[in-house]
Amino acid sequence: MLTLHFAPNSRAGRIVWLLEELELEYDINKMAFNPKDLKSDEHRARHPLGRVPVLDDGDVRIYESGAIVEYVIERHKNGGLKPEVSDPLYPEYLQWFHYCEGMVMPPVNTIVVQTLLLPPDRRDETVLGQAQRLLAKALEPVDESLAGRDYLIGAFSAADVMLGHACFMSNRLGCVSDEMVNLKGYVERIAERPAFKTAIEMA
Repeated sequence: MLTLHFAPNSRAGRIVWLLEELELEYDINKMAFNPKDLKSDEHRARHPLGRVPVLDDGDVRIYESGAIVEYVIERHKNGGLKPEVSDPLYPEYLQWFHYCEGMVMPPVNTIVVQTLLLPPDRRDETVLGQAQRLLAKALEPVDESLAGRDYLIGAFSAADVMLGHACFMSNRLGCVSDEMVNLKGYVERIAERPAFKTAIEMA
């Protein structure tokens, strides 16, 4: 049985979404998103930095959301969520899968820190503005690529689990402009997927 160590409003939501899409059985160890749970000795034994998600699969323990997604679809069930290496769409799939953490999530992280995590007296409007502009630029190629497509490579894939989750969070933070009509529609489609709704409800 798979066990997911989870905290709300984190990348662990991606893994719930993936497991639900693939209809895999799993247990949840739900923790509060605070140091009492995440920085406890018990959880640091799972992840040295006290982060989530962490996935246990028998004797295997793995963290980093992207690594977990790849592990699950290779070891347990692809479910059509990853094209074959010989598929012409495979390079684009890889690109968007990794674009999430490389380009979109760094400014998202800064925005969350500057608007939600830091007390008002420690927030920096200059840093926040820089992150918001960087995120807008990072989202422009995603919006353009979605023209005429429902999902990043056409059909729904694990790249959507990664980058789609980040786009949803970007929109929730108010960082997807109304001019990005393709991206707005994409976020709406994601939000209507039953598996995604289950993941968000856990948050």
